[in-house]
Amino acid sequence: MPPLEEDVWELYDTNTDWSQARDLAAEMPEKLAELQDLWLVEARKYNVLPLDDRRIERFNSDLAGRPVLVKGNTQILFGGMGRLTEASLLNIKNKSHAVTAEIVVPEAGAEGVIIAQGGAFAGWSLYLKDGRPRYCYNLLGIQRFIVEGDAAVPEGTHQVRMEFGYDGGGLAKGGTVELYVDGTKAGEGRVEATIPMVFSADETADVGRDTASPVSTDYQGESSVFTGTVNWVQIDLGDDAEDADHLITPEERLRVAMARQ
Repeated sequence: MPPLEEDVWELYDTNTDWSQARDLAAEMPEKLAELQDLWLVEARKYNVLPLDDRRIERFNSDLAGRPVLVKGNTQILFGGMGRLTEASLLNIKNKSHAVTAEIVVPEAGAEGVIIAQGGAFAGWSLYLKDGRPRYCYNLLGIQRFIVEGDAAVPEGTHQVRMEFGYDGGGLAKGGTVELYVDGTKAGEGRVEATIPMVFSADETADVGRDTASPVSTDYQGESSVFTGTVNWVQIDLGDDAEDADHLITPEERLRVAMARQ
């Protein structure tokens, strides 16, 4: 965008020219300057300044530098939470991160979404397919990168973890995805490009299902509902995503919970 100082101002007499068909700026430069000064006075009065005319960058809180709803590098979500707006979750874009979930698998096995953010035109989802952990990264609905675990998660209480190692070097780069079950590596793959700014204006994040349009083509609607139980999901950014044993201890979860109070 050009600098604000180079913006072109127009001037209309709306008493006689309600459709604003005749620009009077060139004919009445003094009146234009008077109204420009008045505009600045009102802008200062109502805290409009400083002006920020960036467009795409303002979608990403990291680039815009604006306050965020969720601070820090760690966030815990719980089973049943849903329809969470994008701003309600930590911003995972353009950085390394990890998503860890504690799930309970029934005797018959489990299927469905553990956590999903976004929808059919951009987003990501961690889920079980045929009992195996899967991670899907949806790039604008054009390409879906799938990473799958090598075995089904057995009956009982387990941790399923996805670690995303961002390539770095700018926006929208790719990364390496690693899947873990109870701290043991279960799968690995690549995401070649990512979303730099925003997943969606109206899609949300859900724990235990994927509402609205699906991130992955592996499920639809009700088939996205997790057939086991999701106890909790923890999102970690940056250094907090690098866990030596790829497990989150009860003490660690308690520390995070206390820090949020």
